[in-house]
Parts: sequence; C-alpha cells; structure tokens
Amino acid sequence: MGHSSSVLFFKLELLNLSTCQSVLGKTLIPTLIMGCVLSTCGGGQAHKRRRTSEPIEIEDRLESLICRVGEKSTSSLESNLEGLAGVLEADLPNYKNKILRILCSVARLLPEKLTVYTTLVGLLNARNYNFGGEFVEAMIRQLKETLKNNLYNEAVYLVRFLSDLVNCHVIAAPSMVAMFENFVSVTQEEDVPQVRSDWFVYVVLSCLPWVGKELYEKKDVEMDRLLSQIEGYLKRRVKTHVPMLQVWTAEKPHPQEEYLDCLWAQIQKLKKDRWQERHILRPYIAFDSVLCEALQHNLPPFTPPGHMPDAQYPMPRVVFRMFDYTDAPEGPVMPGSHSVERFVIEENLHCIIKTHWRERKTCAAQLLSYPGKNKIPLNYHIVEVIFGELFQLPSPPHIDVMYTALLIELCKLQPGSLPQVLAQATEMLYMRLDTMNTTCIDRLINWFSHHLSNFQFRWSWDDWADCLTVDPEKPKPKFVKEVLEKCMRLSYHQRIVDIVPPTFSGLIPADPIFIYKYIDESASSLPGYPVSITVSNAIKNRASNEEILTILKEVPNPNQEDDDDEGESFNPLKIDVFLQTLLHLAAKSFSHSFSALGKFHEILKTLTDSDEGKLHILKVIYEVWRNHPQMIAVLVDKMVRTQIVDCAAVANWLFSQDMAHEFTRLYIWEILHSTIRKMNKHVQKIQKELEEAKDKLEKQQHKRVTDMDKNSEDEEGQLEEQIERLQEKVESAQSEQKNLFLVIFQRFIMLLTEHLVRCETGSVDISTPWYKNCIERLQQIFLMHHVTIQQYMGTLENLLFTAELDHHILAVYQQFCALQL
Repeated sequence: MGHSSSVLFFKLELLNLSTCQSVLGKTLIPTLIMGCVLSTCGGGQAHKRRRTSEPIEIEDRLESLICRVGEKSTSSLESNLEGLAGVLEADLPNYKNKILRILCSVARLLPEKLTVYTTLVGLLNARNYNFGGEFVEAMIRQLKETLKNNLYNEAVYLVRFLSDLVNCHVIAAPSMVAMFENFVSVTQEEDVPQVRSDWFVYVVLSCLPWVGKELYEKKDVEMDRLLSQIEGYLKRRVKTHVPMLQVWTAEKPHPQEEYLDCLWAQIQKLKKDRWQERHILRPYIAFDSVLCEALQHNLPPFTPPGHMPDAQYPMPRVVFRMFDYTDAPEGPVMPGSHSVERFVIEENLHCIIKTHWRERKTCAAQLLSYPGKNKIPLNYHIVEVIFGELFQLPSPPHIDVMYTALLIELCKLQPGSLPQVLAQATEMLYMRLDTMNTTCIDRLINWFSHHLSNFQFRWSWDDWADCLTVDPEKPKPKFVKEVLEKCMRLSYHQRIVDIVPPTFSGLIPADPIFIYKYIDESASSLPGYPVSITVSNAIKNRASNEEILTILKEVPNPNQEDDDDEGESFNPLKIDVFLQTLLHLAAKSFSHSFSALGKFHEILKTLTDSDEGKLHILKVIYEVWRNHPQMIAVLVDKMVRTQIVDCAAVANWLFSQDMAHEFTRLYIWEILHSTIRKMNKHVQKIQKELEEAKDKLEKQQHKRVTDMDKNSEDEEGQLEEQIERLQEKVESAQSEQKNLFLVIFQRFIMLLTEHLVRCETGSVDISTPWYKNCIERLQQIFLMHHVTIQQYMGTLENLLFTAELDHHILAVYQQFCALQL
C-alpha cells in the first residue's frame, strides 16, 4: 500500500493537477470526495483524514486522477496516460474493482474524452491481459443494464467505447463486426416500433467514424454486407414524422435533414474518402508499437434485448443546420454538412454540454477549450449546436434557461469574437422567421429577451425596420412585439419605451395598468356601480364573507326576468361587480392579488358554481388586466390551483370568441400549456398515492402471513378502503384529463375547419399567418404532451381525428402517430 501511495503523490505532481477544485466532482461521479484533491494543495482536513483512512483516500485519488486525465497539463497527454497506466497497474492488486467501476463510469459519462480512456484501457490491457478481459465483461454487463433501464443515450457511448477498443487492440475486429450484425438484424424484426430499429442502426453508423477504417481493413466483405442492409432499411423507413420536427419548413439555405439520413450521407462520404477522417483525437497512435503486441479479447455474443411494451426509445430528430462555410469568412473553413468531421465536432460539443450543463462556467470553458479548435471555426459550431439543442423538438435536452446562461457566459469569456457570431446568428434567425416553426419562435423570443436583459437591452432595432411595413400578424412584427413584451416583464414599461426607436411605437406593449370600469362617478350609469361602492367599503372594513354575499344579493341578474322566481341562477353582473372591485383594491402587486383571492376564496367558489360562472370569472380577469398578460397568466394559474376554475374552463375560455383577437399571442399558449401540465401533475400525484397504498398493502399481507399477526387484518381493511377511494379518484382525474384534451382538440378542429371552408368558398389561399400559427399550435400540443396524449389515442381517433376530417388537419395527427411507430 505504501508503494501505491507514493506513486500516486508522484503522479499527481506529474499531471500538474494543482487546482483545488475538481471540475467534474460536483456533477459527474458522485463518489468523488473533494478532500482528496484538497490534500494535494495542503488542505489540513484532508491530511488529517489521510492518517485515519488511507485506503479510502487512495481510492478517491484514483478517481480524481482518472476523471481528470486529458485536461490541461504541462506534460503531454501521452506521457500523462503512460504515467497513469503505471499507477493503475501498480494498484490493481488492491483496488481492481474500484478501477473497473471508475473506468466503466467514465466510458458512460465522459464520452467527449472517449479516445483518451480507450487508450488508457489499451495500455492496461497490454500490461495485464486478465484485467482487459474483466473490463470488457464489465462493459458488456453495463451495456445490458443501460438498455434494460431505457438509458439509450448512455448505451450509445458504451458501444462507441467498445468499438474504439478495436483501435487499441483490446477487442478483436471480427467480434465487433458480429455485434454490429446482431444490432442491424433488429431491422428484420416484425411488429416492433420503427424507433427501435432506428436506434440500433444509429448506434452502428455513429461508431464508424471512430472504427470504420479498422473494421474495413479486417472485414471488408462483412462490412459491405452490413452497410447494404442498413441502406435497404433506410430506403423503406416511414418518414411521415419529419415535418413535425423541422425548425424551418423551407429547405433553403440549408436542408433540414432527418438524423439517420444525414448520418448515412456522412458515412457514405467517409467510405468514399477511404475512411480517412481528420478530426478525432487518437492518442493510441503514439502507443501503436506497445498496443499491437497486446493480446485481444473477443466480445461475448451479444443479442439485443427483445422489444418490451414499456421500452422508451429515443425519438427521431432533425439535424439543425444554420451555418455553412460562407458564413464564417475568416479563419478555418467550416466542414460541409455531409462531411463526417461535422458529425464528430457536433457530437463532441453535445457531449460536453451533456456532461457540464449544470455548471455554466465550466461548460463554457470546456466548449471554448475544445481540442482541435484552431482547425475549425469553433464559435460558429458552438452557437449552431446550442441553438440546435434549444430548438430541438419536441423539447430541448435541458431546461431552456440553461442555454441563455451558457451563451451569456460564452460572451463573457470571448468578448472579442463570440458576441459578433451570436449577433450574426440572431440576424439570420430573424430573417428566416417566416418559415420557422412557431414553437421554436416561442423559444427564440424567451431566449432573446432574457439575453437582452443581461446586456442593457442594447440592440440595433433600426436594422429590423422592415417589420413595420408588413401585416402586423406576420411573424416578424409579432416576434418583435412579443420580445418587447417579455423585455418589459424583465424591466419596466418606460424602459422599453426608451430603448426602442419612436418608429417602433406600434409594437411597444401597452402600459400594464388595471382597467376598472367602476372607477368613478362617470360610471354611475352602469348597473353594478352602486353595489361596487358598497362592496369596496365592505372589503376595506374587513366585512365577513356572509356580509359580502348578502350585499351581492342586491345585484340584479341581467339573465333573469323580474317575475322569474327560479332562485339562484348564473349572474354575470354579480361576478363582475365583486371580482372587478376586489382585484382593483389588490392591483398593487402579485402578492396583494394572491392574498385577495385566498381571503375571498369561499365567495369566489360560490359565484363560480356553474360552468358559465367559471368562464365569466376568466373573462373578467382578462377585461381588467388586458394590458398586463403576465398578471392574467399568474391569476389564472392561481385560480386553477385553488380550484376556483377547472382546466376545461380555461381551455374553453382561451378558444372562445371573446379571446379570438388574442389567439396568436404567446401568453395565451403559455397559459394553456401551464394548465395542461397542472392537470397531468394532478393525475400523476394521485396515481403515485395509489401505487404507494398498493405497495403498503402487499407488505402488510406478507407480514401477516409470515408473522401470523392478526392485528394487521384491521389495517389491511383500512388500506383496501383507501385503495378503493384512490382508484375512484384516479379514474375521475383521468376522465377529467381526457376531457381536457378532447375539448382542446375539438376546438382546434372547429376553428381550422371554419377557416378552410371560408377560404375554399372565397377561393382564397389557406396559408395565412393565422393558419400557420394555428396548425403549428396544434402540432405543439401533440409534441409537448405526447406521453399523456398517447394514452387516449383510441378515443381521439374514434371521436375526432376520423377519416372524414380535412386532410390538412388529419396530417398533423398522422405525423404525431408516425413519431411512435
């Protein structure tokens, strides 16, 4: 043990790991103890711990060394790898299992350093053949486990790692080809989703930039047959889903290709170039004389696990293209869209973001120190990859705000170059708004407004003056208007007025003031005016709910004749008077408004007893706060949470004629998606409670059988009753959820059908800005809530999306179905 310890100290010096903080410790390998790094910097606590638990200390250092090899160092990568291989070899007798675990973890979690770790494994295999065999077995076990747990992205990295081990003379080429053949055989399976076959084909193709040359040299006939099978599969694939996933509908200036088609074209070009690629870092070449002497291992036969109904395969994607070589005029040339270098660079940048996304500063620094950065226009690649992730449909890989924070950090680190590339990208996105997917425009609005708020809202607005001379409903003016609305949320109204040129005044949002119709005596002729004064005084004097309800009884009902004695029916004026007055008194802030809704919750529930009442209360909120979309959104959210209104009422209100003029505004769709998410969370919460109760009952029954405990029979009875109640609640909630989607899709169909009939009757082109927005909002509902909607496909097909429906609307449903094939 003493020998290992001294070697570790020596190698830490060699690797020049003088930083006191492990970059990866926080986000990647949870067992990494920060003390192990601190001790190398003279941290007293770690030194004290080393005396008491040296084995644990050494394990932590091993982890730190392995995780950080390949980072910036005064020594060359090759000498660091050789030194680390020596350290690990010396520690194999005592720490073999730990070393195996760490190497398997980094293969899965640090794919951007793939070739660094394959070289390390190659060096260890050359020194210790048995260890190499155990590592290969451990990797296969891990691969099976990741596939079983639906971790398909991580499984891609594991297979790629295994394939690169062929280059390091750890795995024999024929056994790798055999594994690939088994993967491609999945395309012959019957009655399985297309996304399953897609994944296995993608894994094979995505490994070939790394290992294609080696496999072709050893097994050219088999590889030709394999690629021929893949080509046959790609030709017969169904691609109905592609339009739903494209960021732009136009194919110019850059085609928006389906990911497998694009990768196939890149591999075809690579094959034509005799498998020569010039971008992958290959440290093992320096050790060729050592590695070629090593004995190789055969992969055990690997049969892909069969399809399971609950398997969650990755959804298909469309490759985002924004730049080409003409956009980066100075410096290195950007590789073409079908060159394999483009795939490798983008894949590595995605991997860096995936690894470090929780730490924006680390992530930005890692992206900017990308190996080989001097051979490519790195800033253009980074910006394209970040926007590609932000605009990915149905949803970005990470939370939207992460991309904003990352781009801000990149601008700070590269103030002389990156802001210019980002400004160029923003200009391009603006120019292409007419053909951009509405969901992506939403994300662009949120990103751009947030970005501007971090840079004093400075922008060359005059360059976008073309949006002032076109139909206000077209994408460009709508985009600028929504951006300014979001900027106002992050600032204040006068600031927005000051930052944009006077010519843009028509797009500046209205001053977000409260509109109270009973404001003064000029409104005294209104039917509810006298009662509004009384209600206002009652609220100020802290009257009880009963007293206020008594006052409201004096409000005449416009829906009821004088001689009608049918008791309490829906009275819109009563809701009008009470809610307008209450919200006017609480208009000072969000907190005041929330407090008011909480305090008078009972009255509001009484007034909204009927469906009409629920609709009217939402109508009143819009009337008083129509110049403040954010306030409308938070108040509706609060009312749904407190069950003053239900989700279906919100959907019906948003699609009502009263809101038709606001239908294409972003805040309307934010409210609708928020409402759907609340409904989905409610169902999930009850389902979870039901599952927990069932588990508890199962344990109780097991306990009674094993312990002969008679007292537990009563508890079982109580649990069974609870399960019955929860079962009813789940069924009721699911029914409400299904109804919500039926309402939404029915309203979409009615609106779109009316538009199509109107255009056909008047011989007008259907493709208006409103139609584009509406049909893409329908796509958005399907995409954003696809997991939930899948449960109700049968009902939707039988009731709404029938064969008789207009093909323009039905096409959206068919695209959605194709995503799940």
